[in-house]
Order: sequence, then structure tokens, then C-alpha cells
Amino acid sequence: MTSLAETIRPFRIDIPQAELDDLHARLDRTRWPDELPGVGWAYGIPGDYLRELVRYWRHTYDWRAAEARLNQWPQFTTVIDGANVHFAHVRSPEPDATPLIMTHGWPGSIVEFAQVAGALTDPRAHGGDPSDAFHLVLPSIPGFGLSGPTRETGWEYHRVGAAFAELMERLGYQRYGAQGGDWGSAISRELGRIHPDRIIGVHLNHIPGSSVTEEPDPAHLATLPPAERARTLASWELNQQWARDRQGYADIQSTRPQTLAYGLTDSPVGQLAWIAEKFKEWTDSRDRPEDAVDRDQLLTNVMLYWLTGTAGSAGRIYYERAHSSWGAAPEPSTAPTALAVFPRENFIPLRHIAERTNNIVRWTEYERGGHFPAMEQPELLIADIRAFFRDLGR
Repeated sequence: MTSLAETIRPFRIDIPQAELDDLHARLDRTRWPDELPGVGWAYGIPGDYLRELVRYWRHTYDWRAAEARLNQWPQFTTVIDGANVHFAHVRSPEPDATPLIMTHGWPGSIVEFAQVAGALTDPRAHGGDPSDAFHLVLPSIPGFGLSGPTRETGWEYHRVGAAFAELMERLGYQRYGAQGGDWGSAISRELGRIHPDRIIGVHLNHIPGSSVTEEPDPAHLATLPPAERARTLASWELNQQWARDRQGYADIQSTRPQTLAYGLTDSPVGQLAWIAEKFKEWTDSRDRPEDAVDRDQLLTNVMLYWLTGTAGSAGRIYYERAHSSWGAAPEPSTAPTALAVFPRENFIPLRHIAERTNNIVRWTEYERGGHFPAMEQPELLIADIRAFFRDLGR
């Protein structure tokens, strides 16, 4: 008999108009800081660009239209391990479709999957092979958006992985695939590590612990093929740049997420700037995030953080990971694993390192795309996911 705690309840997004009115009033009263002239993005998100984006948010962006699009997905909530877990469950019309749980990261949300869900669940309607169909489960990570805020400590990715395994069991899926990037890659990988008997395969567009964190040893470099040697040196250079110029957000969220939360929860422009900067830095973009991702989709993603007040609880996953008892190195996983490598990812993954702790069966490098491939290059991601699971025989 299912207990009350295991009940799965239908859910529909329905934001009160008063909250949208409050957002508009706050945007109208924004107190803008000064900035240095001619520095571009070097010191953070430029004021001229952010003012333009805020004007669009305030006067053109339509939350109700975005809300209606999200509500086309059947959505639910359930309580797992004391946390409310929100998820979309988009079943394929193909009865033999493969169950697949797709997990977002920070600063993302289930909005990331809006451009891939249709083709993955119903390939027949999108010019594809119906044998490539998936039943999609798209959860919000506990603490993020509609799964937040969390009410206790300890929600790092191992705990999330265990919760999502329970979610799939409640949905009746005994064998399924997992896919993710950013924190979603750590969570998806964890599902394969703890339940290799249930996981068909793990498809990632980011793989934890696969880049160089210390200066490469010349003797080790000499043992590598020329292409991997060059890639290793490039990985080290990018990691040095990351530590010098881009690590700050993670350091703050790993140490004082609560202090940061006051500003992001009180100021919509602050919340927008905190996220939009990452979409510029982490995507295959030139001058602004919209070079790579749709502006309305970016704002809808920001809205899920703003309307739920989860800037702080989402950021806590960094703190929990940094202060957990788990070691820095990823635990070995035997699950068949694929990596889709997009060139503007935050780190350059190295196969000879990834293979130390992962059962890599597919490794594909693309010429365009970045940290959010489901938004930037949905066709490439869809094709890679299909090919991986097809090769596994599903």
C-alpha cells in the first residue's frame, strides 16, 4: 500500500498575478551601480546590455505564455527523503519507448529541455525513427525552482541521485537511461554507479573529474598520443584561466550561499545578472547570451529561480558538496557511459582520465555548442542520445 509520503500528485504552474506585479514594480525601481567604461564583460555583465535585457523582461517578455508552454508537460510532485520533488513526466506515444531521466544543473532548470522533449518522446512526429522514442522524466533538483526550497542540510548530488532512483521506482521504471550536464551529469553518473543493474546507460554532456587539475607531468605527457598531449595542455591552461577569472561564483556558493541569497532573492536584476553572465561565459556565444540561446527561454529559466525564491537553496548544492564526507575524486562507475563533447564547455575533458573511473563506450566531439547543448544545439544532442541508446540495444 502506498503511503502518503509516496503519493504522486498532479501539479500545474499557476503564479498569482500579484507576484508578477511585484516583479514589475521591482524592475521599475532598480537601483543601478556605476561601472568602468570600455571594459566589456571583464568585470562582469555590462550595464548597457543588462539594462536592455531588463527592459525586454519588463515590457515584452510574456510569463503567461511561457507558463502555458511549460504546462503542456504533465507535471507532478512527490515527497522523497523529506524533500518535495517536482518533475515533468512526458510519456511517448510509442508503447515500447525507453524510459530516460534527464537532469539539469546550475544555473539551469527543466526549461533547458524544452527544445529536445518533443523529438525525444515522439520521433515519428519529428521525422525520426519511432524505435528511438523515450519516455522522459524531467525532475527539478531538490532546492531548485519548483523542487525548492529544501528544509534541511545534506542535499548534495549523492543524495539527489538516491532520491531520483526512488522517483523512477515510484514511476514503475525498473530499467532506464540517465542523461545530464553540469550537476545533472554528477547526478546521472551517480544513478549509474549505485544502480548499474537498473541503468541501461548514462549519457553526459559534461563528465566530472575528467580534466587536468594539476600541472601535467612531462614524463606522463610523453606517453600520450600527440592529439591527447595537446588536449591535456589545453585542459590545464583552461583550468588555470578558470581558477583565475571564473571560479568566484562557485567559491561563494560553496562557502556563504546564505549571504548571497539575500541580494538575489530581493533583487530580480541581481538574480538575472547572476545567471545571464553564466549563459554568456559558458555558451558558444560571441557578444551576448542570445548568440547561443533564445532570450525568452533564458528569461523563463531565470523566472523559475525568481518566482520560487530558490537562489539560496539552489546554491547550497555547492556548499553541501564542498562540505560532504565524499572525496574529491569520482567513485568508479561500471555503467556504460557516453560523453558528447561541446567545444565551449567550461572544461576540456580528457578521455584517458575519464576512463579511469568510467566505462566509456562512446565519445563524440562536436564543432559547436557549449555548456547548455539542449538549448544551444538541440539537434546535435538529440542525435547523440538516440545513437548511444540505439547502440546499447536499449
